[in-house]
Amino acid sequence: MDSLRPAKAVVSPRASFLSGLKTGSGLAAAAFLLAVSFGAISASQGWGHLAPVICSMAVFSGSAQFALLATLGSGGGIAGAVTSAALINSRFIPMGIAVAGDLRGGRFRRALEGQAVVDGSWAAAHLGGGRFDRYVLFGATAIQWPAWVAGTALGVVVSPDPDLLHRLGLDVLTPALFVALLFDEVRRERVNRLPALLGAALAAGLIVFLPAGPALVGAALAALVALFRAPASPPAGPECAEEADRAEATGQAEESDKAVRPVHSDEEVAR
Repeated sequence: MDSLRPAKAVVSPRASFLSGLKTGSGLAAAAFLLAVSFGAISASQGWGHLAPVICSMAVFSGSAQFALLATLGSGGGIAGAVTSAALINSRFIPMGIAVAGDLRGGRFRRALEGQAVVDGSWAAAHLGGGRFDRYVLFGATAIQWPAWVAGTALGVVVSPDPDLLHRLGLDVLTPALFVALLFDEVRRERVNRLPALLGAALAAGLIVFLPAGPALVGAALAALVALFRAPASPPAGPECAEEADRAEATGQAEESDKAVRPVHSDEEVAR
């Protein structure tokens, strides 16, 4: 009978990490081009050669770093620039809370693993039902971070025209990749279709009256619809698969022990 049992798909941590690298490669290519633009603009604003690279290494957030450039470029002070960047990066608070249950180890290790939470990696690692594959998260970020830093360094050294990416139409790469991730998420779980449609409708309506940033923040309110649905059962990640295998092996061992347990008395035979 065991031979007729379908084989259970088990995803190893290594396979999940490689899957994250594969998914992150497209995001890394887009991040590299965007980072070149950041390096060029920061150099043109007098940041020097080292400060932009250190900023990319430490902040690693395109939206926050471009907010710094916009605030400083318009004559704002350091405090205003840091505040605007911090407000933009506040999105990582709910993202970190969502993924916290799938991180491992003590506080220091979990804080270290949490550094891998960036937009594209977080979306790629989502298994559904509020669960995340931490190895996909690590793999997707492992290839994006060096691409972001290297792109910044190249932009600082070469200093191309900051508007070059826009003229070539390459600035649409990152939004296009996020749309692809959204389509995959909607295809995988039907319950995500309503929040996605509401978000698109809100964004289209708000962009008429508000700048792009506030319009997108308002559109994100559509995600609250997900709070009113029952949680879905996610597919098993590497840890879940290993735990299931151990539980199944333990159950089979117990059944085997019961099958070969000797009979010690006539009373037990009667039972």
